[in-house]
Amino acid sequence: MPQKLEEIAEKIHHSFEICTGERDRALTQARTLTRHCANAIRAIHRDEYTLAQEHLGEAHQLVQSLRENLKDLPELFYAGYTQDALKEYAEASLVYSLIDNGDFPSPDDLKLESATYLQGLADAVGELRRRCLDMLLNDKQDEAVRLMGEMDDIYAILVTMDYPDAITGGLRRLTDVARGIIERTRGDLTLSLRQSRLENRLHELESHLDAYNHSE
Repeated sequence: MPQKLEEIAEKIHHSFEICTGERDRALTQARTLTRHCANAIRAIHRDEYTLAQEHLGEAHQLVQSLRENLKDLPELFYAGYTQDALKEYAEASLVYSLIDNGDFPSPDDLKLESATYLQGLADAVGELRRRCLDMLLNDKQDEAVRLMGEMDDIYAILVTMDYPDAITGGLRRLTDVARGIIERTRGDLTLSLRQSRLENRLHELESHLDAYNHSE
């Protein structure tokens, strides 16, 4: 075998070894990132905001690490498992901000690509529905209405992103899913508000009847 070909093969082996090592590390970090994001969302729904912040802080460090480690390996950074984990981070960060009634973090704030950020924003609608229903169960209708407004605002932005799926990463499908979630939530909220108004009117009627009976 010509010496030059052996040298070429050796260089390829070396590059593949490096890439394989970085891939294994990225997989581990992506799994850990996803776990922190899931734990953050669970803490948010339990109103454990300090714990949620801790998980989001750990997640942010992992995002920075992934970007740094894979800056020369775009084929790994844009791989499905990496982008899925980054999308989970976008979702968790946005859900925290929306439920805490804070400002929207930007893609730059989160160190994320625009498409990944928007995918996380679309997925956040599902968690907002869950929170909205929890608020209705706890008789916090004003907060449920506020969250419904946030969901509407998100959808209003998503539908403007009418670009090819190759650019947005399949955002159109996620937008359609978000629309279905919003419509179901609006129906649940409307039914709950109507029932509450009916109960209030019945209580008023009972009060008037009691006052009338006592006046006789």
